[in-house]
Amino acid sequence: MKIVVIGHGMVGHKCIESLADAEGVEITVLCEEPRPAYDRVHLSEYFSGRSAEDLSLVPPGFFERGNVALKLNARAVSIDRAARQVTVSTGETLAYDKLVLATGSYPFVPPVPGRERDGCFVYRTIEDLDAMRAFSARSKRGVVVGGGLLGLECAKALRDLGLETHVVEFAPRLMAVQVDDAGARMLRGRIEELGVRVHTGRNTLEIVDGDEGMHRMRFADGTHLDTDMIVFSAGIRPRDELARGAGLELGARGGIAIDAACRSSDPDIYAIGECASWNGQVYGLVAPGYDMARTAARSLLGEAPRFEGADLSTKLKLMGVDVASIGDAHGQTAGSRAYAFLDEQNQLYKKIVVSGDGKRLLGAVLVGDAADYGPLLQTMLNAVPLPKAPEGLILPASDGKPAGLGVDALPDSAQICSCNNVTKGALCGAVRDGAADIGSLKARTGAGTTCGGCLPLVTQVMKAEMKRQGLVVNNHLCEHFAYSRQELFHLVKVGRIRTFAELIARHGKGLGCDICKPVAASVFASTYNEFVLKREHASLQDSNDYFLGNIQKDGTYSVVPRMPGGEVTPDGLIAVGQVAKKFGLYTKITGGQRVDLFGARVDQLPSIWEELIAAGFETGHAYGKSLRTVKSCVGSTWCRYGVDDSVGFAIRLENRYKGLRAPHKIKFGVSGCTRECAEAQGKDVGLIATDKGWNLYVCGNGGMKPRHAELLASDLDAETAVSYIDRFLMFYVRTADRLQRTSTWRENLEGGLDYLKSVVLDDHLGIAAELEADMQHVVDAYACEWKNAVTDPETRKRFRHFVNSDAQDANVQFVPERGQIRPATLEERSKNIIPIARIA
Repeated sequence: MKIVVIGHGMVGHKCIESLADAEGVEITVLCEEPRPAYDRVHLSEYFSGRSAEDLSLVPPGFFERGNVALKLNARAVSIDRAARQVTVSTGETLAYDKLVLATGSYPFVPPVPGRERDGCFVYRTIEDLDAMRAFSARSKRGVVVGGGLLGLECAKALRDLGLETHVVEFAPRLMAVQVDDAGARMLRGRIEELGVRVHTGRNTLEIVDGDEGMHRMRFADGTHLDTDMIVFSAGIRPRDELARGAGLELGARGGIAIDAACRSSDPDIYAIGECASWNGQVYGLVAPGYDMARTAARSLLGEAPRFEGADLSTKLKLMGVDVASIGDAHGQTAGSRAYAFLDEQNQLYKKIVVSGDGKRLLGAVLVGDAADYGPLLQTMLNAVPLPKAPEGLILPASDGKPAGLGVDALPDSAQICSCNNVTKGALCGAVRDGAADIGSLKARTGAGTTCGGCLPLVTQVMKAEMKRQGLVVNNHLCEHFAYSRQELFHLVKVGRIRTFAELIARHGKGLGCDICKPVAASVFASTYNEFVLKREHASLQDSNDYFLGNIQKDGTYSVVPRMPGGEVTPDGLIAVGQVAKKFGLYTKITGGQRVDLFGARVDQLPSIWEELIAAGFETGHAYGKSLRTVKSCVGSTWCRYGVDDSVGFAIRLENRYKGLRAPHKIKFGVSGCTRECAEAQGKDVGLIATDKGWNLYVCGNGGMKPRHAELLASDLDAETAVSYIDRFLMFYVRTADRLQRTSTWRENLEGGLDYLKSVVLDDHLGIAAELEADMQHVVDAYACEWKNAVTDPETRKRFRHFVNSDAQDANVQFVPERGQIRPATLEERSKNIIPIARIA
């Protein structure tokens, strides 16, 4: 079956994903933009440091599977229904058996005289944003026409561009469709505190030349506003011109009329997303579009699904302010009544609308705190009976008891994740099959992997089901400690415990094991930063830390001297080369911009390090669960694209954090511009320079399970960036589980990125100063471990193969390869190859 999909936006791609693995299906996708589908929901983050590649929804290799062809810069010109053909702007004609229209919408621009002047834009595509960015470079003030969802997102974009930002709205309040008067007043106050000026009840008559800016907007009330740049974001209209030309039936207010299977008036043509009209309704949200996409895909594959409309509830964060609207937010249902809670001190507003008999929830408005959005939405959608005092659903909890109904009241059919159509029943089934943490639950069900807004509710469902199954969330470290690593950390810190003997005597039992001992060693190092090979700590270390080197497959060790930021002098390189040559070591440049020396026997390690230290090097901690490397590009010092000194900042960061022990290894990247040559967005901590400062990314991973780092903060000066990194790293050190990378820690962190931001940026827990002080103690207590080792005779004694002999390990054998050495294979060893001689 040949399927042609016209439009490759978010909804079009969701439909293609649902069809791509089906047998006997050939899909051709027409995309009029120069790039594949990307995340328009988070489009404003393009101005906060995310690139077009970051926003892409298409995984690598998706269009290499053979049955899906993507044509970029290809606009569908017309549809010949009789011949079942689509004519493309390139002149090509495509035949189809079934056609899917996913053409989306276009921005509505009010018919105001002057709207086509230079410096007037719409806010829809990455190309629109590129044009806005270029024009903003010569602008001081920007105006957004439209105070709805898209308008306020656009206002954030202008603010991120550094412009004095104004919002002009025709209605008497912001977000007139979603929130009521009280909620809009609270929202307006919060936004104006951020420096955005709001003008409601303004009808723009014309745009002419301005005195204090390029443009002057004249309003019907006789006032005016001068500005340099205007962005229209006043709603959308369905793109149904292809359907009109083909004679398809349209909705009363535009849009392609569809039935419950998302078929148009032609049974061979489907329409999904913002171009479709179901029962006269055009849906401008992504979740209903995804439902349509899945419905159309299943229908094309011979099933009989039904799209039965969609709830228009929504939750979002507008310039840092949580806003949510559920169902009948304005109480338009006959006989309904409302309960409202207003907290002006904390700038919170919550309202619920209930049925006349008080038994059903009809709608809600939340401003300032949308944590209750998930439970309230599911309560409404599933007609869950309300308690006798429904106001308890929005009032602050008292006596430590939660006020809500809880997830137990929801039926299994409740849709918890609307983006990926994951029900409560599916989540509970995954828990019963062994998914006992958020990371594994996301991997099995897909819940929370798109927008992430459902994760708090997903977590509640998981914990409730685990309790129902009698599963104990046992976070004990091992049989010797009935505590998690996080709890053990606090016991050490609060109790000022410095030795394992004291720790197990006060809080454990038995003698300890190879699980709890290295964890305790790491906690002691993170807290006090004492020499890990002190007599009381040495026996706690694992093999790598015990010998301060990474043990390799043949029993030898690698040596990695620290080269902060990847910078090394010619004399330094010569010294490393001389050491490698003298001791006959294999040398390789690592991905972290270091020189790795392989093949060192344990008895050679002190001598090797003695010479490296004499040449000015320190331990690179390649053996430890600690900071490994800070990778950098050459930045503004050498590169013509660089906007800041990435090498200098990388060196500063590496020298600051080089002594930090953590639950797992940590890697940094610092890029001097958004071309991102240091791959900072694949690191635990990444910094990217922009013309406004440093953008800080966290919790990335480029290893076995790659994870793109997330933007924590933008436009930072160096001092603020360092303080945020201090807080982030120490919060991770305190709260992560044993051997948990920052990426996995973040995936399982309740509250996700928003919670992490509240702790690190907003000091929600009131511990920011403490975290910074703890980090400063680690920095002040730093000492090179190998320098301590080679200067202490007792420590040097441990570097030998045999406790009762100075003999070397005869099993260490090498063969030559490409001018260097490598370990001999088992087959080569069996031939009794004589080991290569080298100077000891």
